[in-house]
Amino acid sequence: MSRLMIRDYRNIGYTSVSNQFIDCYMADANDAQLKVYLYLLRHSKSKQDTSMSALADYFNYTEKDILRALSYWQEKKIIKLDHDDRGQIAGITLFDPSATETRPMSSSDTAAASTPQMVSSAIKPSASVYSKPDYSLEQLSAFKDRETTSQLVFIAESYLGKTLSAGDIRSLLFISDELHFSFDLIDYLLQYCVDRGKKDFRYIEKVAISWAQAHISTPDEAEQSTSRYSKHVYTVMNALGKSSSPTPREVEYITRWYQEYGFTIDIILEACERTVLGTDKRRFEYADKILSSWKAAGVHHKQDISRVDASYSGRKRVASVSRNKFNQFQQNDYDFDALEQELLSN
Repeated sequence: MSRLMIRDYRNIGYTSVSNQFIDCYMADANDAQLKVYLYLLRHSKSKQDTSMSALADYFNYTEKDILRALSYWQEKKIIKLDHDDRGQIAGITLFDPSATETRPMSSSDTAAASTPQMVSSAIKPSASVYSKPDYSLEQLSAFKDRETTSQLVFIAESYLGKTLSAGDIRSLLFISDELHFSFDLIDYLLQYCVDRGKKDFRYIEKVAISWAQAHISTPDEAEQSTSRYSKHVYTVMNALGKSSSPTPREVEYITRWYQEYGFTIDIILEACERTVLGTDKRRFEYADKILSSWKAAGVHHKQDISRVDASYSGRKRVASVSRNKFNQFQQNDYDFDALEQELLSN
């Protein structure tokens, strides 16, 4: 093969990329991770603010995709996500990739010799930011003795119909002090969960974290958000041919599709349509199988589904040709569609 000579006659503004990054990090990163990192480099030079929504819109990704990319580079110690006292990402610090081997990721990073560059960012924190501290018994006692929070404990016990355990108090302290929920918002949170038959603080914590991630700070905002959520739930129920109220398990599936998978309503409804055509049993499990496979295949927009369909059809054609060409050998003749139907009928 002939050698390639690369020449550069450009005379334009540029963003420099470390050779160490190209040599040691670029090959292992996926497209989203590379794009986000280059975007950060560009904005660190322009001194312009950016945001989660701006990144997502620019690349046609979901905000969860952006968060995953940022978390990847933080794990590689190329960047550090800086949080404010509410646990929200307030900035991103970029480091020289050649200095990552000897630099610990700590608060002293901002003074490291690698000359960090700050990129202002109004980005929602990932769920990992909201980890509950291991509160001591003294802290729990102090929390219960506060005038305002002692009343909160009383209200929680009234809603839940029981005396709060130490674990319950820890959850309440976490929601109050770490998530910074107001008295009124916690009151509404407890009502919301109890009205849905949920009195477990693990569930209550999950709802609180989801509201914190959505920057909900008042009962009115929470009510508006849950109304929209309820509308989505019943839209999916109708699409799957369900006329009854959703069970907790069904709500769990729908929540997963929206929040964990990050799919928009058009993608979920497409999966529901295929489910209705494919089976009349265990439709939520069937739809979840479709959506989880789309998530694994990198579906972000409805048009991506046609790419996945084409890839699947291509694999089936190759498998068919292979069986015909080598039919003199004993082969495993799996019908994956039949296997899936068998799984769902169990």
